Amino acid sequence: MSEIEVRKPSEEQLDEMGVRGWPIWECDPSTFDWEYDDKETCYLLEGDVTVSTPTGDVHFAEGDLVVFPEGLKCVWKVAKRVRKHYRFG
Repeated sequence: MSEIEVRKPSEEQLDEMGVRGWPIWECDPSTFDWEYDDKETCYLLEGDVTVSTPTGDVHFAEGDLVVFPEGLKCVWKVAKRVRKHYRFG
C-alpha cells in the first residue's frame, strides 16, 4: 500500500482535474477512525488536519491536494473545520 500524497496544485492543475465540480464534504473539529475502501483525492478549501497512519502522521491544510490510497486505515484529527472537494476512484 502506498502512502498519502500531499501537494500544492496550481490553478491550472485544479482546472485540468475538474476539482471545482467535485462534491464538497465538511467536518467540524473532531477525532475519528477512518478506513479507505477506495482511493480518495481531495482538495482542501479550508481546514487543518493531521492524519495518523501506521507509518506516521501526515499534516495538510487549506490549498493542499491530498491522495489517500485504497486500504488505508488511519485516525483523522481535525484541528480546524474542514471544507474539501473530494473524488473516489
